[in-house]
Amino acid sequence: MKFQLQATASQTNARAGEITTDHGKILTPIFMPVGTVGSVKGVHQRELSNDVKAQIILGNTYHLYLRPGTEILKKAGGLHKFMGWDRPILTDSGGFQVFSLSDRRKLSEEGAHFRSHIDGSRHLFTPESVVDIERVIGADIMMALDECPPGTADYQYARRSLDLTQRWLLRGWKRYKETEGLYGYSQAYFPIVQGVTYPDLRREAAKFVADLGADGNAIGGLAVGEPTEKMYEMIEVVNEILPADRPRYLMGVGTPANILEAIDRGVDMMDCVMPTRNGRNGMLFTANGIMNMRNKKWAEDFSELDPDGTSFVDHAYSRAYVRHLFVSQELLAMEIASIHNLAFYLWLVGEARRHIIAGDFASWKPQMVERVIRRL
Repeated sequence: MKFQLQATASQTNARAGEITTDHGKILTPIFMPVGTVGSVKGVHQRELSNDVKAQIILGNTYHLYLRPGTEILKKAGGLHKFMGWDRPILTDSGGFQVFSLSDRRKLSEEGAHFRSHIDGSRHLFTPESVVDIERVIGADIMMALDECPPGTADYQYARRSLDLTQRWLLRGWKRYKETEGLYGYSQAYFPIVQGVTYPDLRREAAKFVADLGADGNAIGGLAVGEPTEKMYEMIEVVNEILPADRPRYLMGVGTPANILEAIDRGVDMMDCVMPTRNGRNGMLFTANGIMNMRNKKWAEDFSELDPDGTSFVDHAYSRAYVRHLFVSQELLAMEIASIHNLAFYLWLVGEARRHIIAGDFASWKPQMVERVIRRL
């Protein structure tokens, strides 16, 4: 994997770049739709390519390990072939999923012991086994196994957690360096910076990660209960240390405003389930704010979903029609909303990139933040 920095914005840390993988190029800053089990919910791969214009999507090691399992994925030739997707894929290591199973898991030096949320069966993730699983999945970018502590964790817990994550990282890095991809193309391995909201721990973690010299680096453990301003502060702390010549991936974030603020602070890659999850529940993001499509105010509004935004394919549908679909509980409502929201997110990061290159990101971003947080 290669990363080329192409432009930096004056008065901010925003940057535009290009990641090259064996499955194609990724223009940054970029938003990555979440395809947890090899599927972005409610969105066909054709729509991801043509309507959403996704350049890279996510899969999840925990979920794909449980279903369909590594044996089937290996027989299929990896996740790309299994799901019919020829563009880049990133796989989360499953650390966050293990974190979310607090009543079903136990952490030890060896790894993460957990019970499947599907059938209660017992499993163990080690830093080494996660690398092996991600080799079988075949993602272009693999994430290291880490512990993701809650955003409200006290200092002692955060210290112990970070120590464990860093010991796991060294083991995972060793396994990565000792192994090769199974399908004839290269795979990158991103370590993850943890440390909750404690600046000294975040700085230590960022230095530890930077010293490995990996192809890219991730910032984890944010947007998990801490105040938003603390999240922004931690991004700034970490990005002062992470190398500028490698992509920086902020995991699991977030709202359109979060994304713009993260880009402002030097983040290159982001992902979140919000566009599809909120879309399925009737929330649409637009260039002028947020719409609840079940509101009666849209019942006779025959204007386009986002008349001041991009040329989304959804412009063929009116607000009145999409509201009708939601009120009627039609499945098409969730599909249209998911495609619209993903397309908007990709448009938003594309606009950010355009303004970074043009040199006016610093004046454009505050105005855009004000627009995207409005309730229409």
